[in-house]
Amino acid sequence: MNKYAIALYACLILVLGGFGCDTGKKAVPPSKAPEGQRLLIGLIPEENLFRQMERYEPLARYLSKKTGMQITLKILPHYGNIIDNFVSEKMDGAFFGSFTYTLAHAKLGVQVIARPEYRDGKSTYHGLIFVRKDSGIKFVRDMAGKRFAFVDRATTAGYLLPIAYFKQHKVNYRSYLKEVYFTGTHEDAIYDVLNRKADIGAAKNTVFERLAETDSRIKDDLVVLERSPDVPENGLALRQDIDEAVKRKLTEVLLNMHDDPEGRSVLESFGVRKFIATSDADYQPVYRYEREIGLNLATYDYRNE
Repeated sequence: MNKYAIALYACLILVLGGFGCDTGKKAVPPSKAPEGQRLLIGLIPEENLFRQMERYEPLARYLSKKTGMQITLKILPHYGNIIDNFVSEKMDGAFFGSFTYTLAHAKLGVQVIARPEYRDGKSTYHGLIFVRKDSGIKFVRDMAGKRFAFVDRATTAGYLLPIAYFKQHKVNYRSYLKEVYFTGTHEDAIYDVLNRKADIGAAKNTVFERLAETDSRIKDDLVVLERSPDVPENGLALRQDIDEAVKRKLTEVLLNMHDDPEGRSVLESFGVRKFIATSDADYQPVYRYEREIGLNLATYDYRNE
């Protein structure tokens, strides 16, 4: 047997033995996450906590089934808690709002992987400033001495938008308004204005529209005065040091749900068409918005007053 035949024979033995023959190319590892691994995923409190858990639980069950991991959800009582508790609660990831993501990315190094795309093809949301139609409020000059319902200091729609709005109109809202307070959820901000606890409110349009589908008073009795630029919808971001196999598997399952009949059913109940790949670059509108109002992520105090 000549030397070339010997080399070929040795390579064949290695292949059959499961070791492979080095051809100069590295094999791509399969997207297989550790079976049975537990993942704790946080949720920000956008609306009624029971309703929000009801919306996310089918998604968590589907991801658990398809990845082989045990995914548990945890809703936090305040937006800012997701920053404080991410480390203390040993979370593996969270569905962050656009502003909470930029905060968590700056302070914790989390990495976003995917976000939902709605049935209309949009994967963004925007903030709204709204009042009751019978309030007589149409412009910023009409807001003097009124009550304003913010959502949380760690939200784009429920805080950055109204702050930018008042800055644009050269108004010191603290002295201009009679009262400002934080509701904790977008839903509560909407209903506080609707039910006359507040005169003006700010919230994200997706929650506003979702509630309006079952409560006609929201469209009949409220009017929008201002809207923010579009920013990415709540995306799933994972801790910086998470196992790459876990990251790949979660991303793979999320991005391919719409090709699976069971996945499509879960997406339908979640109210979206599919999940799309997402990166930090998609948050440039948020970073730009923060710069415009002079906000420093490294030093920003996101805790409510």
